[in-house]
Amino acid sequence: MEEHVDILDESGQPTGRIATKSEAHQKGWFHPTVHIWFFTSRGQVLLQQRAPSKDTFPNLWDVSVAGHMHTGETPEEAALREVREEIGLEVQADALEFIGRFKSEHAHGGGVMDREFHYCFVARLNVPFEILKAETSEVARLQLVSLLRFAEEVWGLANTGKYVPHGAEYYGTIIRELQSRL
Repeated sequence: MEEHVDILDESGQPTGRIATKSEAHQKGWFHPTVHIWFFTSRGQVLLQQRAPSKDTFPNLWDVSVAGHMHTGETPEEAALREVREEIGLEVQADALEFIGRFKSEHAHGGGVMDREFHYCFVARLNVPFEILKAETSEVARLQLVSLLRFAEEVWGLANTGKYVPHGAEYYGTIIRELQSRL
């Protein structure tokens, strides 16, 4: 059964409409997603490589965990569910720190217009990397990378062929938020 999402207006406010995820992408309707950035006390950030079967940005490196909010879910509920589904980790809501909401618009092949508002969280990774279990239909692999290396590669989008192009403002905010917690 396909996921249903709440439809948002251009400013990110709920419209009261609901659609399937594929319909929202085909019609270019705004809808909410969550991004969760995990970091370690040793100054590393957890990245996921998107599965080759993904419709959007296959094989590119991306946020630790991301996904669509189901209809009626809060950002926190969606974040906890996505962490469990994508990397097999149970975290408590108080482990997530909300850092902002970002508007995103990307046109893709096949008539897909991805228009989203990303609710972004950061969380400290307090478990060994080896216990994480990537959901193979979503995630090709996981990797810990030093925050310094990550910043060098994404700030200013110097390595656009490797990472999902979220934009310099987005990546700059993520890097500053992670640095402030180390």
